[in-house]
Amino acid sequence: MVLQKNNSRARGLAAMSPERRREIASMGGRTSQARGTAHQWTAAEASAAGKKGSARYALRKADGSRSAQ
Repeated sequence: MVLQKNNSRARGLAAMSPERRREIASMGGRTSQARGTAHQWTAAEASAAGKKGSARYALRKADGSRSAQ
């Protein structure tokens, strides 16, 4: 069996310029909006997500302060 050397050249999205990646992402967003498959946040969903993030932040902060003592 012949082993190939691992070339460290970037492939796929990593090889593209940031502008080109942005163009591709934008096309995907426009397509999902046009098809009606894009996620639309309701006020209740957004509120729940914010509370969940705040709670996790508070727990991590509390854990960090206890270990420093």
